[in-house]
Amino acid sequence: MGIACNIARGIFYLHEECEPQIIHCDIKPHNILMDEQRRPKISDFGLAKLLKPDQTKTFTDIRGTRGYVAPEWHRKQPVTVKVDVYSFGIVLLEIICSRRSVDYNLPEETAILEEWAYQCFERDELVKLLNDEEVDQREVGRMVKIALWCIQNDPLLRPSMKKVQLMLEGTVDIPIPPSPTSFLSAI
Repeated sequence: MGIACNIARGIFYLHEECEPQIIHCDIKPHNILMDEQRRPKISDFGLAKLLKPDQTKTFTDIRGTRGYVAPEWHRKQPVTVKVDVYSFGIVLLEIICSRRSVDYNLPEETAILEEWAYQCFERDELVKLLNDEEVDQREVGRMVKIALWCIQNDPLLRPSMKKVQLMLEGTVDIPIPPSPTSFLSAI
């Protein structure tokens, strides 16, 4: 999952290293480009929000793409860099499962990836997420746990991108995530 770690590094850079701090607001596969060395680069900053040096959150209208938008946008709460963490979690699930986050052509119980992934995790049936691919089951479990932490309904429960990066690198433990409580299922 080197690509996922490099994407996390890019998002961390936007959140922690840039001055002013940037909330991208539209992290999704179409906005992640690959360079000649197959290193991912975050692109399309058209919806990005710049934060002032003393600012950690902001109010703004919904920005982003359906399927990747964090629940706090819909609740008209202030947004923080954690909206990008949420979107990254969805992208990570898509990488793991090789499918889109929402696919209504699939059976109802599998149509919404975040809900299905948590059900498979909870039932210890992660093999269902993999389309018969031969992979290290332990590594898949780690990646799914990271993604589930990133897509928590409550932004305070989501890790920082720095912590996500450390989890992806294997340098910090990954506790068992609670149910993300999907916003889509609450509609």
